[in-house]
Amino acid sequence: MARPRPRVAAAAAATAAAAALALTGCSSSGSSGSGDGQIGFVSAKGSNISKAEVGHRQDAPDLSGNTLEGTPVKLADYRGKVVVLNVWGSWCGPCRAEADDLQRVWEKYKDQGVQFLGINTRDPEITNAVRFEQEKGVTFPSLYDPAGTQLLKFPKGSLNPQSVPTTIVVDREGRLAARAVGGQTDDALESVLQPVLAEQKQ
Repeated sequence: MARPRPRVAAAAAATAAAAALALTGCSSSGSSGSGDGQIGFVSAKGSNISKAEVGHRQDAPDLSGNTLEGTPVKLADYRGKVVVLNVWGSWCGPCRAEADDLQRVWEKYKDQGVQFLGINTRDPEITNAVRFEQEKGVTFPSLYDPAGTQLLKFPKGSLNPQSVPTTIVVDREGRLAARAVGGQTDDALESVLQPVLAEQKQ
């Protein structure tokens, strides 16, 4: 009997990741996930932003791998900083639209204890993702996750990615604090980031 081929396993992982994200294609908006049994999450009225109060936050998953440039990186390396995770793909229109905004916010806050980390997903050719970063002038690192294995690490019922793009804020204790589903403007990104960043001063 022939053994299963690694390529088949990789394809299965990619299919599972896509199902986990409930993706039917790139989306510029999405559900807050309020029906997932999430406890302590507050969704801003009329928006696609959800937040978790300090006492109800779940630990972020152990994300790790290589960046698009081949450098090893782990989310845990940034403990003590507020981390902005952005799930994106070069094939995604809203991702292209929000890239400039992400870069502006990154440049504004990177010296204030904030780290941006992208998660590039469903890009089978890494060259496409690298070209995207070059064209959009993105300077923060991104994990290369073509099969979506990193996305599957997020706890069920947490502030997990709901579509591509999704932006997630991780607090200084490594906990999932906020999520913005769909393409974001710099003003919207700052409205999610600033309250978590201010927590260090409380």
